[in-house]
Formats: sequence, structure tokens, C-alpha cells
Amino acid sequence: MSKGVLLVNLGSPDSTENSDVRTYLRQFLSDPRVLDIPVWKRKPLVDVVITPFRAPKSAEAYEKVWTSEGSPLIVSTEKVRDLLRKRIDLPVEIGMRYGNPSTESGVQALLDHDVDEIFLIPLYPHYAMSSYETAVACTQRAVEKLAPNVRLVVQPPFYDDPDYIDALIEVAEPYLEDDFDHVLFSYHGIPERHLQATDPSGCYCLKMENCCQTKHPAHSFCYRHQCYTTTKAFTDKIGLSEDKFSISFQSRLGRDPWLKPYTDKELERLPSQNKKKLVIMSPAFVSDCLETIEELGMEGEEDFLKAGGKEYRLVPCLNEHPRWIDVLERFVTDYVDGGLTV
Repeated sequence: MSKGVLLVNLGSPDSTENSDVRTYLRQFLSDPRVLDIPVWKRKPLVDVVITPFRAPKSAEAYEKVWTSEGSPLIVSTEKVRDLLRKRIDLPVEIGMRYGNPSTESGVQALLDHDVDEIFLIPLYPHYAMSSYETAVACTQRAVEKLAPNVRLVVQPPFYDDPDYIDALIEVAEPYLEDDFDHVLFSYHGIPERHLQATDPSGCYCLKMENCCQTKHPAHSFCYRHQCYTTTKAFTDKIGLSEDKFSISFQSRLGRDPWLKPYTDKELERLPSQNKKKLVIMSPAFVSDCLETIEELGMEGEEDFLKAGGKEYRLVPCLNEHPRWIDVLERFVTDYVDGGLTV
């Protein structure tokens, strides 16, 4: 059996031009797992209300992070692919859930290697319908369209994987060496209704007291629980006391309630709690992108300092760190050796 590896990440616009950003936003927001409302409502909302007004602002933000090589997220994912290719004896391709190179093009590139089984690694540590789930569903559609006889094997979320936690720690260690008052773990936000939508019991997430702390089958699909678990594994391993860290959620959209507390509000609040030397990191992202570089690194620092903060240290994402490539290599090895349970 001939096998191949597909890495799927979020994606970026093709350029910072308004037209390309509009195209990207329209594709992203038209995903029913992102904007989970009936299509007859979603389409006019996306095409007429959100995209025309959001695209120019987003284009300006992308211009701030764009490099001579292109989108930081795309460039980093390409480098990760190239490094993994040197480690394993299987073809490795990439695909983006939105934008280019598309997930379908990544599947086709593997089919060009005559594979009959694809190992998909969604580059999302935590399960959410708007990230991990939609990446899997998109890849399944591409395989069914292009080669329905090809088998698809999927890497489960790795939010509590010890090697992933160790990689996060190694990247963060240089930023934790000097004195600091607080570490803020900022995760990408999702609407509260998404938690309830992925709760197989339909009656647990956000409905039971301390739902994330009490063991339940829903945790396999609960983004918030998995974010808490990542943070606990990280802080336990480095011995960080509970008064020295907290969790927040960023990048909310619309008026519906999203997971709280909100990162921007925390950055305004922490200095008043005498947390003036801050280390901030975003474990839900494996690649630096608009949300980490611009939202946290630029806007976040400005908000924190304006609120009375003194020092602001942003920990980079895993990007192409050798320990992260080690993790991906081990995922593939486990898959090849049959140690992966899907």
C-alpha cells in the first residue's frame, strides 16, 4: 500500500489586494461550520454586509504582516512540509482549507504519487467545528471527488500530546527566563453555540457546572476543555502557579456570545491587577499568522501598554521549530507503524 501525508492549515488570501481578501473572506465565511446559519441567511450576510465592509480593514492588517515571501502562514507551512520531507520516506503535500494552495490540490498532488492511502494531519491541536472538523470534512470531500477508492486516515487532535506540550515549552522558555508578572494563554475564540453543537450528548457543554473540569465523553469534541487541558499540561510541567497565568479567547466576530474572557478585555484589565510584565502565547495556532502577528503582536501590545502595562513579550508559534518537526515526524511514524487509532 502506497501512503502519503497531507498537512492542512487554515490559509490566507493570495495577496493583500482588496479583491483577493474579499475572495478569501467570502470562502471562509461561507463555510457552514464557521458561520452556522441557514444558507439563505448566510449568503446575503456574507456577500452584502460582512465582506464588503470587512475586506478593506483586513487588507490593511494583512499588509502589516505580509513578507517578501508572501503570507507568513503559507510560507511557514511550506517550510514545515519541506523539513518533514527530509525526515520521512513518504510524499508530503500541503493544502489550505481556504485560499491557495487548496486542499483539493494537495490531495491531487498526492494522487500524482500514486498513493492509495492518505494520512491527514489537520494543523489544529484542538477540536472545533470551525477548524479541525471543517478541515477533515473538506479533505474527505476532495478524496471522494478525486479518488473515492483512496483511504483517508486522520490524526486526532493532539492538544494533550506530551511531545506537543514539550515543543510549546521549548519555544516559550526564552520568553520566560526574565522576570514576568503573568502569562496569558490566548486561544482563538469560537461562539458558545459551537460548543453545544459539537456536544454529542446535547445537554452537557455550558449547561453543567464546571463542565470542563468534570470528566465526560463530550470532552473529545469540546474545544474549551481541550484549551484548558493544554494550559494545565504546560503550566504543570514548568511549575507555574495558578496566580501567574490565565486563559483568554481572541478574534470574536459578531454579537453572539463567544468563549470568555475575551483577550482584548484581559489586556486592558491585567495592568490594573498589577500584572504589568506580561508574556502572551497562543497554543491553538501552530503557525504565526494575522491573528498572532497583528492582532496579538501589534494591537495587543498597544492595548496592554496603553492600559498601564510595562513589558509585553509575545511567544512565537511553533512554526518550523525542530521540536515541532519532531512531533509531526512521530505522528507519521505512529501511523506507518500502525500505532494510530482513528
